[in-house]
Amino acid sequence: MSDEQDGIELLVLLEVEGLEDKQRFEKHVKKEGFVVVEDEEFVYTGKSTTSLFATKAFILEVFKVALQKQEFKGKANLVFLLNELPYPPYYYDLNTKEFEEAEIKEETK
Repeated sequence: MSDEQDGIELLVLLEVEGLEDKQRFEKHVKKEGFVVVEDEEFVYTGKSTTSLFATKAFILEVFKVALQKQEFKGKANLVFLLNELPYPPYYYDLNTKEFEEAEIKEETK
C-alpha cells in the first residue's frame, strides 16, 4: 500500500496568546477532523487523504476560522508537519485576518 493510500499524517502546533474560549476553539478544530493531543497545549493531529497542497490549505483555513470565532489578545503562530516534513511557520495577521508565511531570517556566521 502506498503512502498516498495511507493518507498524510498531520501534526499542528499553535501558539496563541490570550485565547478567550479554548473549548469553543477546539470544538471547531475537532469538528473539522483534528484530534487534540492530550497533555499538550494547542497541539493537534489528524490524517488527510488529499494532496499536500490541499492539506496545507485546509489546515490554514481550519485554524483561521477557529481563531476568527474567538477573541484573543496578542498573536498567533502556527507550524505543522505533513508526514513528518516540516513546513514554514505562519503567523496570523490581525489586519488581513489570514495566516501569512513568516520570513525566517538566517543567522549570519
